[in-house]
Amino acid sequence: MKSIKNLLIASALGLASCATLAAEHQDKPVRIAAPFEIKGADPALSGDILLRMDVVETLVEVNERAEPIPALAASWQVSADGLRWQLQLRDNVRFHDGSPLDAAAVVKSLNTARSKAGLLDKTPITEISGEGQQVTITLREPFVPLLSVLADSRSQILALASWDAQDKITRIIGSGPFMLTSFQPPQSLTVKRFDDYWGEKPAIAAASYLSSGRAETRALLAESGDADYVFNLDAASRQRLARKPSLQLPAIPVPRTLMLKLNLGDPLLAEQPVREAISMAIDRNALAMAVLRYPGAASQLFPPNMGAWHNGNLQPLQFNLQQAAQQLQAAGWKVGTDGVLVRNGQRFSLTLLTFPDRPELPLMAMVIQQQLRKVGIEVKINATNASEIPAQHHSNRLQLALFSRNFALTPDPTGTLLQDYATHGGDWGAMNWHPAGFNAALHTLTQSTDEAARAQARHLITASLQQDLPVIPIAWYQQSAAINSKLKNVTLDAFERHFGLRQMQWEQ
Repeated sequence: MKSIKNLLIASALGLASCATLAAEHQDKPVRIAAPFEIKGADPALSGDILLRMDVVETLVEVNERAEPIPALAASWQVSADGLRWQLQLRDNVRFHDGSPLDAAAVVKSLNTARSKAGLLDKTPITEISGEGQQVTITLREPFVPLLSVLADSRSQILALASWDAQDKITRIIGSGPFMLTSFQPPQSLTVKRFDDYWGEKPAIAAASYLSSGRAETRALLAESGDADYVFNLDAASRQRLARKPSLQLPAIPVPRTLMLKLNLGDPLLAEQPVREAISMAIDRNALAMAVLRYPGAASQLFPPNMGAWHNGNLQPLQFNLQQAAQQLQAAGWKVGTDGVLVRNGQRFSLTLLTFPDRPELPLMAMVIQQQLRKVGIEVKINATNASEIPAQHHSNRLQLALFSRNFALTPDPTGTLLQDYATHGGDWGAMNWHPAGFNAALHTLTQSTDEAARAQARHLITASLQQDLPVIPIAWYQQSAAINSKLKNVTLDAFERHFGLRQMQWEQ
């Protein structure tokens, strides 16, 4: 009898010990490394990192079908004329300082976002007001994609104590399942689980984020085990790391396109046949397989995983070196003594800006440089800081830029298009391009709920981009990561909003 009792006690102690070990194991921080620099406390600059790390939340979230779903806003309704949106805030939500979520915090957060460049400032809002748990957004004209804009990371909601007496954001007090424990821009931050979170509690107790711009450095962090979740790998590193059983390497297609941005105000690029020739001189299939190492050649701007935005009726962009040379010749360009095209004494020489944060970009730039040289176009590459592209856009000095654009910044890409291709163009979109009917089509997408009219507007937009080539699509993206094999329930977010900390847990 005594031996049975001792056995039961030992078994109970063993179970308790296992439970303790399991809990301790979940306390191990998840170390994340990605190329995105932390630019400061301002949501307009670093909202994406804070959302990815689940420190902050937005009123609206996104499901796997890109549909808006409740987050901090439990529900919403819109008036018959489309000018008045009422959002009912979720009850019993606490910010990380213990203060409750209420209309005052939401109004303050959204008005701050409206005052800065982004998406909310391009939304026809006349007033944001509220009391208690209800927020009212009044518009001067209907704006169908409002919920998508409210899901943008720059529309994150902060506690009122985040602002100082001078109305500047000096602290990041969010409501997410993780709260900041350290914040050291531009490189790192750490978080711990917020025990008073209103939703499902994460298994992971803590995490850290490290900004590492060099792909080789990130790959070494994964290879050495000094990072558990390494985001955005170059193709060569993926192949090398795939041989390590201690790592899992998921990859998914994402609504992101690698493209060339052109300044249509530059005399060298002002003519559509010349831009078309540049497009035809680029062998996208060879480029994608050589650099990305998967078949990602882009035949139009929007990839197939963007549903109605991928226009199957468009004539695909194709590689045709001979026709490219003929169109350049027809435009008056003749091959000079050094093989570079010349017209009226001017050489066809362009400077291409790109940046190394995404490791494939400088390699892509070099291949494009070689391919355009075959038709007599000289390209000089300037691999610099990403901020130089918008800076030269605004100074009108930009000629070419190579980068990738995420069209899921909001669930409805209309928000991104408004930012990139409206009347004056955008930092990551068109430059000196004013096509007939384009802005009217964008206006239709923001105002009309008639699906036939919306479909016609999408067709006009995609056809105009394909015809005029203010940006030249190069490749469609897959997103990849290297993840510690002991880290379970890790999924890549096709919309690149979250790293997935809420679902992760360590293998027990």
